[in-house]
Amino acid sequence: MNIETTPGKAMNRRKFIEKAAVVSAFMIVPRFVLGGKGYTAPSDLITLGFIGTGKQAGGLQESFRNTNEVKIIAAADVYGAKLQAFAAQVNQYYAAKAGQSHYAGCATYADFRDLLARKDIDAVVIAVPDHWHSVCAILAARAGKDIYCEKPLSLTIKEGRAMVTESRKHKRVFQTGSMQRSWPEFRQAAELVRNGYIGEISTVKVNVGPPPVPYNLAAEPMPGTLDWDFWLGPNSAQVYNHFLAPGLTDDFWAKWRDYKEFGGGGMTDWGAHMFDIAQWGLDMDASGPVMVTPPDKDHPFLTYQYANGITMTHEPGSGDQEVTFVGSTGSVHVVRGKIETTPESLKDKTIGPNEKHVYLSLDHYKDFLQAIRNRIKPVADVEIGHRTATVCNIGNIAYELKRPLQWDPHKEVFKNDDEANKLTGREMRKEWVV
Repeated sequence: MNIETTPGKAMNRRKFIEKAAVVSAFMIVPRFVLGGKGYTAPSDLITLGFIGTGKQAGGLQESFRNTNEVKIIAAADVYGAKLQAFAAQVNQYYAAKAGQSHYAGCATYADFRDLLARKDIDAVVIAVPDHWHSVCAILAARAGKDIYCEKPLSLTIKEGRAMVTESRKHKRVFQTGSMQRSWPEFRQAAELVRNGYIGEISTVKVNVGPPPVPYNLAAEPMPGTLDWDFWLGPNSAQVYNHFLAPGLTDDFWAKWRDYKEFGGGGMTDWGAHMFDIAQWGLDMDASGPVMVTPPDKDHPFLTYQYANGITMTHEPGSGDQEVTFVGSTGSVHVVRGKIETTPESLKDKTIGPNEKHVYLSLDHYKDFLQAIRNRIKPVADVEIGHRTATVCNIGNIAYELKRPLQWDPHKEVFKNDDEANKLTGREMRKEWVV
């Protein structure tokens, strides 16, 4: 803003100073004050593109919009009906927010690579089936996008490590969708365990679902707006069934999670949440177990062993998915929305300022956006997501091979076991080998 004198007249010094003061005050007022509470200037908004527009993406869209820190400007999906419904929801939201009858700012793409080619997209939200995670994330990193990727991080161990490598190489901020790390009950559980409030930990019990099974669904007629070959992507040909890719009127979560070609069963679906909290409480975010034993005459449950002697068991049962830490002087049991402790008083224990604390995140989505702005690691960084997915995946491999396996968490290989090591990766169709 310029301060000028009236042509032909001179402004006296006092009036000039007064006017300059008014202008200066305007210039230094924060934008959020000018725009009211929750206001973010358009130039400060982080632009997002969504890869995958199914049921999970709908919830993520709302969560990111609610931060008031982003603008969703593009989406990509191979299922045209879902893609158009997602874009319509985004456009309707922004139209209502602006008091307009129409808004068409969310571009749509059948091929996510066209979305990645846009220079005006800061970050992507990846909400596709697990067999696509590594390809989408690696290409996003190479395109210079920051990444929010749903859990479990990867379908295989080798793909997870590649995701870490590429995101580090291209200096990308990468948040795994393990949002329980931003919830208070799980943070409290981790800090109670790390500070020794239940003594020496002997075991951790994890209740999540079973391992996956081979794909066995019958073929069904194909929806007209679904590109099934693109949906399969890196995978070999399989017949279409709507349980893998539900339509807009289907009110259930897609069942691709249950089949080893596409997901890891309950072991990775919910395991990516609950084994994650176990790893967090045990301070194993950069490591993992050294042995995994499937159920046998000496082990009623799949059992992991850490180098420090702590064991962890997979005890699938009814009810809520849960984690229980068992120590020499007590226990901590945590599910979503509730923490139970022995002794009971620990539940509300305030962890002192000089005690051990884990990363503090109060909002998983804002934490990601803050990490983008500050170029720091978020609460569920890609390495953390990879380590948790690895715990789940080595368990699935032990279930499949039906024998104990020795795991080297530093080299990320099974010791003296070529058959097991082959299962740490998978064959992919040539076009998608990244």
